[in-house]
Amino acid sequence: MMDWKSLPAFLAVARAGSLRGAAEQSQGTHATIRRQIEALEARLGTQLFRRGTVGLRLTESGRALLPQALEAEAALLKGFNAVQGLDREAAGRIRVAADPMTAHYLLAPVLAEFALLYPEIEIDLNLSYGITSIARLETDVSIRHTRKVEDDVVGRKLFPLAIGTYAAADYLDRMLPVAGPQGQGLTWIGYGEVPELLEHIRNSPFPKARIRHNIPDPAMHLQMARAGAGMTVLAAWVQARFPELQRVPGTAFDTSRSTWVLLHGDLQRVRRVRLFVDFLCAALGEKRAEFIGR
Repeated sequence: MMDWKSLPAFLAVARAGSLRGAAEQSQGTHATIRRQIEALEARLGTQLFRRGTVGLRLTESGRALLPQALEAEAALLKGFNAVQGLDREAAGRIRVAADPMTAHYLLAPVLAEFALLYPEIEIDLNLSYGITSIARLETDVSIRHTRKVEDDVVGRKLFPLAIGTYAAADYLDRMLPVAGPQGQGLTWIGYGEVPELLEHIRNSPFPKARIRHNIPDPAMHLQMARAGAGMTVLAAWVQARFPELQRVPGTAFDTSRSTWVLLHGDLQRVRRVRLFVDFLCAALGEKRAEFIGR
C-alpha cells in the first residue's frame, strides 16, 4: 500500500534538489523530509535519489515514480479545491419571504433540516401576507400562493393550492342537522370587507349563515375554527395538520391559485440560493397531496 504521506516529501525533494530546500518549501524540517524519503524507499525497495555534486538527483526508479506522483498530487489538489469551493459557495445569507401560515406550519421543519445540512447558510425569513418585491431586491426567494406571477422573476410553479371551507368536526355534528336550507343558524368567521371572500360565501351552500367578527389573520381563523367558533376559508393542507377540522359537506375547493417558488434571475448562478430552492421545492413536493386537498 502506498504511503501517501511520503509523496509530498518526494515531490518537494525532486523540485528543490536537496533536503534543505525541500524542508523550506514544505515548511517542515530537514530530518522529517529525510525520514519520509527513507520510509518511501524502504516501502518501494529501491533508491529514489542519488547524491551528486549539486545536490540530490532522481534515480531511474525516481524518474519512473515522478509522473505518477505528480498525477496523484494533481488529483488530490483538484479534490481539495472542489471541497473548498463548495464550502465557500454553500455559505452566506438568503432572504426568504413567505406568508406566516405557510412558514409556521410547513416551512419550519424544512428550514430546520436545511440548516442542519448546510451549517454555513443563514436564512433571513420575512413573514408577511403582502407581496415582497424580488425585482426591487426586497427578498431573494419568495413563496407565494397566487393565480399568476407578473414580476420579472424566475419561478417554479409547483402545484395548485386548494382553498376550502373548514370547521371543527364537533361543530358540524352539532350545528349542521339543525341548520336552515341556506345555512341559517350556522356561523362564518369573518375576514372583514374582503370582496373575494364575501363572494365565496355568497356562492357557497350557506349564503345565509351569519358572518361574525372581523379577523384578518388566517392563523386566528384556524385556531377559532378548531375551537368550534364556526366555518372559515383555509388552505386544504390544514386538515392534514389538524384532523379535528373537516371540510364542510357540500362545499368545493377553489383551485385557481398555485404555489410558486420565485427568485431573481441573477440569483440562479448563486450556489447557496440554488441549493436552497432545490431543497425547498423537493420538500414542498413531498407535501403535494396536502396542498391539493387529497
